Amino acid sequence: MDAEASPPRSISSHVRGALGACRDVLAHLPRLALDIALPTLCVSCREPVDGEGVCAACWARLSFIERPYCPRLGIPFVYDPGPDMLSMEAIASPPAYQRARAAVRYDDVARTLVHALKYQDRTDLAPAMGRWMARAGGELLAGADMLVPVPLHWRRAWRRRYNQSGALEHIIARQSGVKVRGEVLRRVRATEQQVGLSRAQRATNVQGAFQVSPDRQAEVQSRRIILVDDVLTSGATLDACARALLRAKAAQVDVLVFARVVESR
Repeated sequence: MDAEASPPRSISSHVRGALGACRDVLAHLPRLALDIALPTLCVSCREPVDGEGVCAACWARLSFIERPYCPRLGIPFVYDPGPDMLSMEAIASPPAYQRARAAVRYDDVARTLVHALKYQDRTDLAPAMGRWMARAGGELLAGADMLVPVPLHWRRAWRRRYNQSGALEHIIARQSGVKVRGEVLRRVRATEQQVGLSRAQRATNVQGAFQVSPDRQAEVQSRRIILVDDVLTSGATLDACARALLRAKAAQVDVLVFARVVESR
């Protein structure tokens, strides 16, 4: 009887397996149909792409920042001037933060990526951008205690629905293991957009705009902190954030961004 009963059980298990496979296929049909109807396009050139938003041709056009660069500000050098040689910017106007690193130069492709993430809800770009940042900031991350995103004022955060710096920060945390402390720093004053302002106007615009939350002072004290943002231009916003953290007794503040402006010489 056992020998005769076993085939039906075997057939039944095969049927259940086949039905389960069919259910899996049916569950993925809507996503498959959407992918066929709306293929992923390169955010820069709008050509169809497999992967995370950038085709191979546009990826090749990204100008990744590699050594040699200024050990303080991460500004790339045209030639290697030797160990510990600082850039003119680092000597003439050193910022409050200790070191800065960027993954790429702020060129046309990088600008398109940043604007898509920032203004077009393209949060699918954050994983690739965050991984590139984690690679560029390896030496900073190795000694860091926490990651802090440059905060938005609550009104701007409400309009934009998310903070692009926070989206990048969570990817970097996943890559590095450094913990995120998104509520440590607050933007207590709404500021004008920095676009179009001179260097001096940018500094004035963000003066006193940031503050460490009173109930988070102990978390900051004696900690090595990395500020995370999308772009470094004049550095005024990041400098103001670093000063607020240092006033709260942070041991050191470094900066990690996706792209930085590099002036032509």
